Amino acid sequence: MKFLNRKTNLFAKKFKKLISLGVLSVLTFSMVGCSSLDSAERREKSARTGENVTLYAACDSGADTVTAKFMRDFAKRVEEKSNGKIKVETYSDSQVGGDSEIFEACQGGNISFVFQATSPQVSFIPEAAVLDAPMAFDNIEIARKVLDGELFEKLKGYYSEKDLELLGIADQGFRETTSNKKIEKLSDFKGLKIRTMENPYHINFWKSLGANPTPMSYSEVYIGLQQGTIDAQENPLEAIIVPRFYEQQDYLVNTNHFIHPVTCIASSKVMNSLNDEESAIVYEAAEESKVWARNTTDKQLDDRIKVIVDSGTEIINLDKKTLEEMKRASESVWDDIENDIGSDLIDTLREEIEKYN
Repeated sequence: MKFLNRKTNLFAKKFKKLISLGVLSVLTFSMVGCSSLDSAERREKSARTGENVTLYAACDSGADTVTAKFMRDFAKRVEEKSNGKIKVETYSDSQVGGDSEIFEACQGGNISFVFQATSPQVSFIPEAAVLDAPMAFDNIEIARKVLDGELFEKLKGYYSEKDLELLGIADQGFRETTSNKKIEKLSDFKGLKIRTMENPYHINFWKSLGANPTPMSYSEVYIGLQQGTIDAQENPLEAIIVPRFYEQQDYLVNTNHFIHPVTCIASSKVMNSLNDEESAIVYEAAEESKVWARNTTDKQLDDRIKVIVDSGTEIINLDKKTLEEMKRASESVWDDIENDIGSDLIDTLREEIEKYN
């Protein structure tokens, strides 16, 4: 049975306001799981018609985000390069599940490709936490060179062990900080009530600066800022602009504390079912779309900044001295990651950064 046939897709669109995404997710996975066949065999039997193949890509992010655009660009390139023989149907906005659900579905072969940040992957692939090392990159150019180098090759091996192929890593730039407290030096972080993700390395980073990190659902952040439950929050600019967090914040502080990676991963079971020509098309499309997504992030940056400036929010660029102090203060987080995943990836990260600095 096809993973999500066109009739179901049209039905879901037509009655989008009447059907919850949760129900759609359950329906989708129920359809996929109705056969006792292995996932790859099921995909092969249901999605291959002669020379034509239908594959499936999903992300948890909204349709207008770089993540979803990355996914759609990849799908378009695959179809064009295959002269229409390979079609990739795309599902954003959690249509077929949240980050953890679609990740597991990709492992099993029920979803062909997933586009998402690495943070939700750490519980499945602990080694992905190497990208949670704080204050790692002086600029986005160095970050991207590192994400394309030896570190990327080593990470691929860990994904492979979990029945996944890491095809490429784009990004949404750096995570930045918005605050109602003016922050210009390290001591200004002391006592800052800042919302962060439920990620131990992110939480420990803010603690190392003297802040008071408060894990909170992304959907609750605006109200938290409005009611004063938190003083600040941190996210890539895109995730600050879309929910209009800047409306409740006096300052945008360019802390550049974490890169916000966006991975393109594929199910090994699905990839193994493709012939050599089809696989080559997927790899080529992923590489090209990764570069396209990075360029899209950069092109949108000026517009994002303008929105914030026009709102009256002041932008603060921290000086080099303060950034170096933040880096030294958070060295313990690097140690935590190394203790959890071993020294190999952390050493590689350090070596790659040194190479490009």
